Amino acid sequence: MEGASPEGTFLLGAVLLLALSGVPGLFARKGSSGGERLAAILTCTGSTLGLAAAARVLLFGGGFRVELPSPLPGGPILLAADPLSALFLLPVFLVPALASVYGLGYWPEAEHVRDARKLRLFMGLLAASMALVLLARSGVAFLVAWEVMALAAFFAATAEDRQPAVREAGWIYLVATHAGTLGLFGMTALLGATTGSFAWEAPATGLAVTGSASVVFLLALVGFGAKAGLFPFHFWLPGAHAGAPSHVSAVMSGVMLKVGLYGLLRVTSLYGAPPSWWGGLLLVLGAASALYGAALAAGQGDVKRLLAYSSIENVGIVSAGIGVALLGRSTGRPEWVALGLGGALLHVLFHSLFKPLLFLGAGAVIHGAGTREMDRMGGLLKRMPKAGAAFAIGCAAVAALPPLNGFFSEWVVYLGLLRAFSGPGAALLAGFAAPVLALAGGIALAAFVKLFGIVFLGNARSERAAHAHEPGRAMLVPILVLAAACAAAGLLSPFLAPAIDAATGAWA
Repeated sequence: MEGASPEGTFLLGAVLLLALSGVPGLFARKGSSGGERLAAILTCTGSTLGLAAAARVLLFGGGFRVELPSPLPGGPILLAADPLSALFLLPVFLVPALASVYGLGYWPEAEHVRDARKLRLFMGLLAASMALVLLARSGVAFLVAWEVMALAAFFAATAEDRQPAVREAGWIYLVATHAGTLGLFGMTALLGATTGSFAWEAPATGLAVTGSASVVFLLALVGFGAKAGLFPFHFWLPGAHAGAPSHVSAVMSGVMLKVGLYGLLRVTSLYGAPPSWWGGLLLVLGAASALYGAALAAGQGDVKRLLAYSSIENVGIVSAGIGVALLGRSTGRPEWVALGLGGALLHVLFHSLFKPLLFLGAGAVIHGAGTREMDRMGGLLKRMPKAGAAFAIGCAAVAALPPLNGFFSEWVVYLGLLRAFSGPGAALLAGFAAPVLALAGGIALAAFVKLFGIVFLGNARSERAAHAHEPGRAMLVPILVLAAACAAAGLLSPFLAPAIDAATGAWA
């Protein structure tokens, strides 16, 4: 759709509201609650507009495409939305809105006078820049939005920069993300030299696959894989997620990692029939990431580091599904594309529900017990029954137990692997990846059984845990909303098929 449209107006308005949400609070009196409440109102309003527009594009087709004049080199700024970007926009608008409400209780300005205003400002910029990354279809505009996202995440994650561990984790993240950005600069320049334009729009048959195309793919894999936390580019993730405030961790894990996966999908969509080794490499890295993340999660005693390593596992599951889809595209097997990418996109949506639930629940637990160490908790289900029940739903979902949503998305990925196992040329790769993912799933189940048992069952193992209590309404409501969404998404998974088909069709 050329030019302005209702969807485009709503999406751009949502981005503007999110970007400005933290600005009024900068001028409010220090320690007052007016600025934080206004930030939450602006964030929720912008998110509502964005969710409505993204859902309309995803469910009813259409979209928008607009060109804006730009002082930057590389031509005009091209912004567009299709069902693929709309699917990724859903968590971008949902999770930050819930996090802003949660922050009213978890990070009130009265208790965090030094850093609350800075945190709100950069949380708003983070949400807005993630949305712009998903809308940008010109390479230069994409890189600008990407850099704003990287810097906003850095400042939000290091809100408690007085702690040496937080500062160290923040600098590791900053170095890792800019190393990945260097790869994206090279990828963008090579794409521009290949096509003669910085617009990311392939012809109907896809760009020709040449030697430069493989270099583009490898640079994209490094740049986007570093942002997604895919093994072996994951090294920044555990420290950054553990040291960030819990609602920032929820946004980074539940949303920002997916933006990296989106970038990989958007670039590979430009090529009609990529070499089979593209899918094979991504399938192997995805399986390795899933097993590595699950194994490291099982050995953690810090609740937030356990959740961070679990994110590496789930990024691996999504990447394995994308690998199956790329193999199907290479070999002309549309059923592999449908199952592999369909399962991957389902897992993107579902992970953006259960992982923020777990991080927000962990924040409530840490707030009550005064520690991140699981061995100093115990017996919290008696003192926090509502938050504990919601956390149990999150644990069951991330462990892929039916009828929760994580089970259905992982099952579709497995179906894609089983279908690829029966086809020529991919049987060996699928035969390797399927049991590795199954082993990773078993280890993840053990890790989350351990997590819930140690934290919520038994007797309190510290004085603070013995006096823990249910979090306040501002913290509890977002947790319960996400728990209900996980349960509903599991039961309603079959009804999501049209939306998944539309997003898959936009890629394929």
